[in-house]
Amino acid sequence: MSRKPLGERVMNAARQARDHARGKKALKEHLPVIPDEIDVAAIRAKAQLSQAKFAQRIGVSAATLKNWEQGHRKPSGPSLVLLALLRENPRIVEETLTPETAG
Repeated sequence: MSRKPLGERVMNAARQARDHARGKKALKEHLPVIPDEIDVAAIRAKAQLSQAKFAQRIGVSAATLKNWEQGHRKPSGPSLVLLALLRENPRIVEETLTPETAG
């Protein structure tokens, strides 16, 4: 399958945007896939952090983290999304929330 030339792709995108603005076309919505279940202990192990440090890093109590890891409770909502992000990039919290130093 060959890819269309850039100019053609740009013009198609412009037409779609115009049609959407005029109410003639609904654009596709791409929603993230959030897992139903996630292996919290494996994510923490990949991050190489103790339970206390990992819990602090993600803003939950150590008791909550232990309950997730032991299967007594399951993370949900924003916690589940954060854990899914951490599964892909164990340093995403530091990379996103650590202030840059003036240099």
